[in-house]
Amino acid sequence: MQKYIVNNIKLPYRTSKDAALSIAEKSLLKFFSKNSIHSLVISKRSLDARKKDNICFVYSVTAEVSDTREIPEKKLLAASTVKVSEEALAPVFGEENMAARPVVVGFGPCGMFCALLLAEHGYRPIVLERGGDIPAREAAVEKFLNEQVLDENNNIQFGAGGAGTFSDGKLVTRINDKKCSYVLKTLVELGAPAQILYEAKPHIGTDILKTVVANMRARLEALGAEIYFNTKFTGFAASARTVTKIQTTRGEFECSLLVLALGHSARDTFEMLMEKELSFVPKAFSVGVRIEHLQDEIDKGLYGEHAGDPLLPKGEYNLSHREGERGAYTFCMCPGGQVMAAASEEGGVVTNGMSHYARDGKNANAAVAVSILPTDFGENAKNAIEFQRTLERRAFALGGKNYFAPAQTVGDFLGGACGTLPTKVEPTYMNGKVKMADMHELLPPFAAKLLENGLRDFGRKIPGYDAPYAVLTGVESRTSSPVRIMRGSDYTAVGYGNIYPCGEGAGYAGGITSAAVDGINCALHIMEKYKCN
Repeated sequence: MQKYIVNNIKLPYRTSKDAALSIAEKSLLKFFSKNSIHSLVISKRSLDARKKDNICFVYSVTAEVSDTREIPEKKLLAASTVKVSEEALAPVFGEENMAARPVVVGFGPCGMFCALLLAEHGYRPIVLERGGDIPAREAAVEKFLNEQVLDENNNIQFGAGGAGTFSDGKLVTRINDKKCSYVLKTLVELGAPAQILYEAKPHIGTDILKTVVANMRARLEALGAEIYFNTKFTGFAASARTVTKIQTTRGEFECSLLVLALGHSARDTFEMLMEKELSFVPKAFSVGVRIEHLQDEIDKGLYGEHAGDPLLPKGEYNLSHREGERGAYTFCMCPGGQVMAAASEEGGVVTNGMSHYARDGKNANAAVAVSILPTDFGENAKNAIEFQRTLERRAFALGGKNYFAPAQTVGDFLGGACGTLPTKVEPTYMNGKVKMADMHELLPPFAAKLLENGLRDFGRKIPGYDAPYAVLTGVESRTSSPVRIMRGSDYTAVGYGNIYPCGEGAGYAGGITSAAVDGINCALHIMEKYKCN
C-alpha cells in the first residue's frame, strides 16, 4: 500500500464533509483504478473565514492505494496531491549499562511522553512530580479560587499534566515533525476527541484533558513506570560531572540518568540548578494581560451574518502587530472560556486562560502580550526570572494583596482613565474577584504603549475588538520560560553527561505538542546511548 494526500479541497462550510471524500476520490481516479483506492479519511480540516460571504472549510483527504506504480511528482502536484510516507518511531538502542532506573522530573507533556516512550521499551522510568494527581489538583485549585489559599506546589502550574491541564488543551504547534501525529494518536487512545487528528486547530478542553492525563498515568504504571506525586526535586549528588543520586522531599533516589522535564514556572528548581553550575541563558518571552469579550461579538466580528450557525466553530483568532524588533500579539485564545488564577508563588498574581471542550461559556478570552527582550533585564538568567516575578508582585499589590487581580476596561486603558466598572463583559477571574486599576502602573511604559497600539490595530482587524467595555485582567507573565538550560546535540546538559533538560521549562518547546515531541526526542537519545537492563 502507498499513501496519498489530496489537499486544498475547498467547500462551503454547510457542505457535508462526505463531498470532500468524493472529490478526493475523483482526483485519485486520474491516476489509479477505483478498486485500488482504499480507506479515504479526512486528515485535515481548516476554516477559511476571510470572506464573510463565502466561509469555507478546506480539507485534506488521505487514501491508501494498492497500486504501486510511481506517478511523476509534477502530475501529482497539478492535482493538489502528494505521496507521503509514515515514519514509525524506531529507536536505536545503545550498549551502555544503567546502574539504576532513569528518573524523569515533571509530569507535564514533555515528561509524560518521554516516560511513555521509555516505558514502552522496557526502561521502567521513575517519574517525580512536585504537585498532586488530578483529584488533588482540582481540590487545591478550588480552594485557591474560593478561599484564596495558595498551595505553592499544587496549583494551576504544578501537578499531573502540567500547566496545560488547566488550559484549553490546545495542540496547535508550529513545529513540522512527524512525531506530532504520534502524540495526537496517543492522546486519542487515552480519551481525547478523535477530531484532534484532523482539525487544523485541535483542542481537547480542560474537562477532557483531566481524564486523558489520568489515563496516561494508568498506562505508564501498567508498563512498569513508577510515578510519585507530591515529590519535589531538591538537588542531586554527582561524581565526575555525572549524577548518581537525586534528593527529593520524599528522600533520595539512585539515578543513572536525570531528565529535567520542568515546567516554565519551576523557578526555585531553576535557581537550585544554577547553583549546581548548569549552564543557563536568558531568552526572549512576553508579558501582558488577558482580554475578555463576549463570545457572541467575537463570532459576529469573524463570521458576520453567519455568526451563531452551529456548523461553525466558536470564533477563534490570532492577531499580531509589529513595531521594530518588538511585537504585540494574541495567543492562547480560549473561546467560551474563563480567565484563571494561575499563581504559584505567595504574593504574586498570574492570569491564564481555560476552556472546556464545548467552549460554551459567555466570554472569550486571550492573552495580549508584548515582546520582552534579554536587553530589557540585563541579559542575565536570574534577572529574567526576577522580571516576571516583579510584575506578578505588582499585580498582587494593585489587586489588593489578596490574590484579586487588577482589571481595567479597554476604554479606560486607551483613554487614559481608570475606575470604570465592567458592564457588558463581566470578568471571569475568580468569579469576578478583580479590583479596577491602571495597567499603565502594572506594565513597563514601553510595554503598555505597544499594548495600546496593538489593541487599536486589532480593532481594525476584528470589529469591536477594542470596544470600550472589553476587559483587561493582569498580569499574563508565564507565556513561556524566561530561560534556557543549555544542552548539546545529544540532549545532555552542557557539563554533565547524564542530565537531559527538555521541554518548555528548559526553553526548548512552547505548548503541549512541541513539549511532548521534545520529550520523545529526549527518550530516543537516551535509548540510543543506554541499553535496557
